[in-house]
Amino acid sequence: MPELVFFSGTMDCGKSTLALQIEHNRSARGLQGMIFTRDDRAGEGKLSSRLGLVTEAIEAGEGFDFYAHLVRHLSSGGRADYVIADEAQFLEPGQIDQLARIVDDLGLDVFAFGITTDFRTKLFPGSQRLVELADRIEVLQVEALCWCGARATHNARTVGGEMVVEGAQVVVGDVNRPESEVGYEVLCRRHHQRRMNAAAARAATLSPDVLPVDPPAAPVAPAAARPAAGRAVVPPPGSAPDPRPTP
Repeated sequence: MPELVFFSGTMDCGKSTLALQIEHNRSARGLQGMIFTRDDRAGEGKLSSRLGLVTEAIEAGEGFDFYAHLVRHLSSGGRADYVIADEAQFLEPGQIDQLARIVDDLGLDVFAFGITTDFRTKLFPGSQRLVELADRIEVLQVEALCWCGARATHNARTVGGEMVVEGAQVVVGDVNRPESEVGYEVLCRRHHQRRMNAAAARAATLSPDVLPVDPPAAPVAPAAARPAAGRAVVPPPGSAPDPRPTP
């Protein structure tokens, strides 16, 4: 049975690499796929991986109709055995409905790849609709790592090296960008909540692992051990007298 499968994960976890691998494996068996993408890091009409792999793709911009495009292609004698849609988080909910219709009406497998949440930890509309409609959701097992070494689960946006939590939902960028540019970084939930990216951690004076507790108060001597104001302190027998004047 054909399926709509959503492969999800953070940035830098190998989603586009897997998309290219699926295309390679199926084409090696004589199958022909139709590949779509949107706002890829390599430019318009490209599906690229950070490993340096790249292939041509159809740019699915705003208002693009996946279902109508496939129907025209097949009606004109073209062939399509499956569909790959990368950067699916940028798609409109209606476009996700079109992908589901391709599965149900045309009998083709559709493999969608995308980030689930944005830099504010809010669901992308396209990803939300995929969660609602997909026959199967696969969380990629290649774990991206936070700077602290823990599993990265959240995407952070940086401007000038500093993490930001406000702004437009879609700003095309990438990880490992110069600090002067808009970039992205993957973090564990703990450091995303604390807004502590790698640059902030390097600048911190305390380890992020130090618990946020108040320092202990200085001990106060018991009242009986403190001399009363205006009274002389009598040294114990056999001790040297205190040369300081008595207040």
